[in-house]
Amino acid sequence: MGLIAALPDIDLQPKAAFVMHEKFERLIPLHQHTKGQLTYIEGGIAYITIHFKTYIVPAHHFFWIPRGMPHLLRVSNSATVVRNIYFYTHDDARDEFYSKLGIYPASRLLLEMIKYTERWDGRHVKSNNENFEFLIALKNILPEMGHKTLPIILPITEDESMKRILRYMESRISLPLTLEQVSSQFNMSTRSLSRFFQARLQISFLQYLKTLRMVKAIEMLLKTQKPISEIALLVGYDSIGSFSNAFFALTQSRPSDFRRV
Repeated sequence: MGLIAALPDIDLQPKAAFVMHEKFERLIPLHQHTKGQLTYIEGGIAYITIHFKTYIVPAHHFFWIPRGMPHLLRVSNSATVVRNIYFYTHDDARDEFYSKLGIYPASRLLLEMIKYTERWDGRHVKSNNENFEFLIALKNILPEMGHKTLPIILPITEDESMKRILRYMESRISLPLTLEQVSSQFNMSTRSLSRFFQARLQISFLQYLKTLRMVKAIEMLLKTQKPISEIALLVGYDSIGSFSNAFFALTQSRPSDFRRV
C-alpha cells in the first residue's frame, strides 16, 4: 500500500503511531492529519507547499508538520525515499517544537532510529506493542534536534503576471539578473516591480532571486555530479567564493557539506 492509499488510515488509531516508508515519484495531494508528521528525506529533495509557500527539504533533513496543518508534498525524482512516522498528539503541549512546522538537519542517531522503524512499515504501532517505547523515545528526542531550522522558502502565487516574471527569472538564473533589467523586460518601473513582489509574494525581488538561486544550486548538488564551480556559474555567481558565502548565509552549510552527508 502506497502513501496516497494509506492517507485515510493514518488517523484511525489516535493513540498509536503509524509508520510508512516509501520510494515514489509523484505528488501527494493537499491533505492534513490529526497526528503530527515526522518525515525524513533520502536521495533527493522534497517540496512542501503550505499557505502559498513552498518549503525546500534536501536529502538528509527531516521535517515536522503539526497536526491539522494542510500541506501538499512532492519529491524530485523516483530515487527519493520518504520515511514517515505519524505520531499521537496527546503529549504535544509539553514542548513548542510539536506545534510548529520545521525543517532540520538529521543527526546520525536520528537517522538510524528512523530507519529502524522500517520493520513496521505500513502498520500502526499501539501502546500495548512492546516496540511502542522505541517510538516514544524517538518522538521525545525531536525537540533536541530542532534548534537549527532550514529557512529555504519560495513563495508561490496564482497571479498570472507574477508567474510570467518568475518563469522568466528561472529561465535566466545563470545571468546577472537585476531589478532594473527585469522591470525593463516587463515594461515596469523598478519601483512598481519592487512593490509588485512585496504585494504578491511578501518578499523583496532580491531575496526571492537569492533564494531561487540557492534552490537551483541544491537541486544540482543533490541530483547531478557537476563540479561546485560549475554549479556556481549556472546559478549566477561569478566565483565559487561568493557562491559558497551566499549558500552558507542561507543554509548555515557549505555546498560541499550537502554532498558529503
